[in-house]
Amino acid sequence: MKWEQLISNKRLGLEELHLKKKDDRTEFQRDYDRLIFSAPFRRLQNKTQVFPLPGNIFVHNRLTHSLEVSSVGRSLGNDCARILLEKHPELQQTHVTELGAIVSAACLAHDLGNPPFGHSGEEAIGTFFSEGNGQWLQHYRDKLDPIGLSDAQWNDLIHFEGNANTFRLLTHHFNGRRPGGFVMTYATLASIVKYPYSSSLAGNHRKFGFFESERSDFLKIAHELGLLQKESPENTLCFARHPLVYLVEAADDICYQMMDIEDAHKLKILSTEETQRLLLSFFPEERQQKIRETLQRVTDTNEQIVYLRSCAIGCLVQECVRAFIDHEEEILNGTFSGTLIGHMSELPLTAYQQCSATAFRKIYRSKDVVDVELAGFKVITSLLDLYLEAVTHPQKAHSRLLIDLVSSQYETTATTLYDRVMAVLDFISGMTDIYALDLYRKIHGINLPHV
Repeated sequence: MKWEQLISNKRLGLEELHLKKKDDRTEFQRDYDRLIFSAPFRRLQNKTQVFPLPGNIFVHNRLTHSLEVSSVGRSLGNDCARILLEKHPELQQTHVTELGAIVSAACLAHDLGNPPFGHSGEEAIGTFFSEGNGQWLQHYRDKLDPIGLSDAQWNDLIHFEGNANTFRLLTHHFNGRRPGGFVMTYATLASIVKYPYSSSLAGNHRKFGFFESERSDFLKIAHELGLLQKESPENTLCFARHPLVYLVEAADDICYQMMDIEDAHKLKILSTEETQRLLLSFFPEERQQKIRETLQRVTDTNEQIVYLRSCAIGCLVQECVRAFIDHEEEILNGTFSGTLIGHMSELPLTAYQQCSATAFRKIYRSKDVVDVELAGFKVITSLLDLYLEAVTHPQKAHSRLLIDLVSSQYETTATTLYDRVMAVLDFISGMTDIYALDLYRKIHGINLPHV
């Protein structure tokens, strides 16, 4: 793959249209601005990151997480661009100078497609079709669509994935929206696709990059940017990652790991001593001593953890930039294996793995987190039950009432079963935690409107 081709500012849906700029923003800065002013981005403020949405103690939600990932991503992109331009001066007149803006925009968008209730929301949707009440749809036929769901479309449903849903949200032509969705640049869109293959290759890990409905859009982008196509045992679509995906992934990995540790300390799941030990372990003894000297001048315990967390993030950014530059050739050849985090030096990698093990043991399986996951499963599977019945049997009185609650942008009356099912998933995955819970209560008569 070639940097000159990989970094394209052509816009999906506006390929042939050249608009005269009215300001000095680059096309990638425009991507960022379109995202941050969008309704799907604002809704992230009421979507769970890990912990239940806060009472009197503020912890991260999807919006604050996305902003922080975007900030770290900008640093990663800018640092890599600077070194790449020193290494390849012939790239000075290309868009490589704008890597920071591209990665920052992609990071901002990386969680847009995630359903309510954190990662359990994704699992609730996928297992609803693979092992729950949604299994009947696999062989369902109706008058509108006597063919039903293809194997590829069924794979989309049983492996439902937030990353693929993000790509759909940014590119799909919903009712009332112009072709090309958000009309993002090719480079930003490619930088979001963490798993550049179809759901047929999702397997047990349930990861893939695009639904069948967006297959043609992804192919257009992949061919335009020169992404390498790989051989797959099933002879299905599989490409090498766009190089900037590794920076977006690293920014996400850095932020969720470090910020979850900080949130766990605020919620008293981790003690101050344990948190300090985890964050100091990223550094050699000499550097630890200097950090401890600074901590002695900070009296507030939470601020001490904030300082330690910022030091750890700085260390991780430097390590990931080094890993990206060291493995540039493999990344461009599509032969790089694993993540940038996995290619860090031994000390920070060991420290990161210790944080991951602690988070899994004490944070992700804590009672409050599991309670949200259980509630999320119940709410999402119930809404799926009701709305899939409504779009497959719209003539029923109850179905008409339910569909009246759905925005006209969602194609609940589409001619194909797949498009109607996807419209239901668009509607439910776009909900905030509170909206999903409120709608669940209203439909079940638990909360009644004031008369």
